[in-house]
Amino acid sequence: MFSKSINLKSFKINKNKKKIQSKLKILLSEKNQLIKSLSKNYKDNYDFKKIKGKKNFRLIGMGGSILGSQAIYNFLKSKVKKNFLFFNNLNSFQKINKKEKFTNLIISKSGNTLETISNANILINRKDENIFITENKPSYLFNLASKLKSEVVHHNNFIGGRYSVLSEVGMLPAKLMGLNPKKFRQFDNLIKDRKFLNLLIHNTGGILFFAKNKKFNSIIINYDEKSDFFFQWYQQLVAESLGKKGKGILPIISTMPKDNHSVMQLFLDGFKNNFYTFFSCKEKISNKLEKKNLLLSHKYLGKYTLNEIILRQKKATENVFSKKNIPFRSFEVKKRNEKTLGELFCYFIFETILLGRALNINPFDQPSVELIKTETKKQFKV
Repeated sequence: MFSKSINLKSFKINKNKKKIQSKLKILLSEKNQLIKSLSKNYKDNYDFKKIKGKKNFRLIGMGGSILGSQAIYNFLKSKVKKNFLFFNNLNSFQKINKKEKFTNLIISKSGNTLETISNANILINRKDENIFITENKPSYLFNLASKLKSEVVHHNNFIGGRYSVLSEVGMLPAKLMGLNPKKFRQFDNLIKDRKFLNLLIHNTGGILFFAKNKKFNSIIINYDEKSDFFFQWYQQLVAESLGKKGKGILPIISTMPKDNHSVMQLFLDGFKNNFYTFFSCKEKISNKLEKKNLLLSHKYLGKYTLNEIILRQKKATENVFSKKNIPFRSFEVKKRNEKTLGELFCYFIFETILLGRALNINPFDQPSVELIKTETKKQFKV
């Protein structure tokens, strides 16, 4: 357990403890500006009183500019009373409502992201309120905001998109959802918690051991559909941060329990270069099976909710993994709120940075992605 809201059953392997401890000590001593954005003392670059958005919101962005907000929305949707739409890819057949008024949040650190520019061009109309989150320097979106006389929220240049969820990029949307940004920023509490630090060191060391022994695939066995976008956020965080110099970890999301009937066969009896992270959440509200409609052979199911059935399937699968000596760890969320999600964001950010340092990789750049941006620009003969 690393908090009252999260149980973590760690990897059985316990390797590289001293190395990860050393990397963590150095990271915390650097006064890294990105790490400061995880703290309750981080000062947001927006004045919420100036933002007039009411009910209907559209978030327009790509990758780290939007995945964190979408993860927050889906994970905590039961607490959100407003309407949010997310545009995180190009879709040639978007159905656009020109009559309804929206508040648009257009997010791009560089201000020159092609997909974000394209979607903003199609979606924005004169009736809308527009808020731009971008670096405070000339760019397409910065100039567009000036032309539209829109509010601009400064995106700090020292925070990369995939690490920005607890900065303005994720916390302004969270605030507009009616959530409390301060409750997400759990760094100050976690860094004082010896149990948390021990679990972080243990599990990071385990992944480092797997990577050095050619187990490169990080398979997420996800039993919580409300966490799908959280793991898409995780997928970008890990792949873009660590996939360099012929090294890296490949995050693959497997949605349970439906994947028990497809890829689980491979996970159990296929190639052995995977390690696994189980994830589930206890739900207070869940549909219960109708006992009167069950055949006699399955009457026992009548006393269980769907969530309870899911958790029992997860436990059964973990038991099989243990018997087959397949490496896994297991997260169980007991309470769904801002604090819990903030702890998870902090945990995986730290784990990723420490892995990068241990693999002698810069976890903060993405040089090959820039190559594609340059090559794409050539296609338009600019």
